[in-house]
Amino acid sequence: MSRIGRMPIAIPSTVDVTIEGRRLTVTGPKGTLSRELHPDMSVSQEDGTIVVSRPTEQKTHRQLHGLTRTLVNNMVVGVTDGYRKGLEITGVGYRAAKVGEKLQLNLGYSHPIEIDPPAGISFELENPTRLTVVGIDKELVGQIAARVRATRKPEPYKGKGVRYAGEQVRRKAGKAGKIGGKK
Repeated sequence: MSRIGRMPIAIPSTVDVTIEGRRLTVTGPKGTLSRELHPDMSVSQEDGTIVVSRPTEQKTHRQLHGLTRTLVNNMVVGVTDGYRKGLEITGVGYRAAKVGEKLQLNLGYSHPIEIDPPAGISFELENPTRLTVVGIDKELVGQIAARVRATRKPEPYKGKGVRYAGEQVRRKAGKAGKIGGKK
């Protein structure tokens, strides 16, 4: 059995889980998430826990077992605690600002970049060089954070750009022949 897939998911008292065929809906204090699960996986609710089981020992069913359990667990954690992804902006003159709900980034281009948050996602700014993507859907939070990072990825020579909080950027040496001059 899958070590991840066979673990039951504890349902907190503030969370309501509804299983209708293949559709699983999780409602909690932060909101509601719904997902269509794979038809081969069976999900059942047993005395305060959710249990995911698979029909056979085929490789695809073993793979789907752990994946399905993780997706359901992410839904339960999302509606109770939510998810946060931090980003840091490095570079002279590079900064972020909130204009209404939109995120406005000045990253050295000739124009500011505006990013509209989709439903369920919000941006928090600690200061002009630190921001956080907040939401209840783990996939969507990661996708929007990746979209913000893709506006100007950190470059390897000076390290300028948008990076995840705590991300280490591999640095390269610049031109070595510039110091000695021509010979």
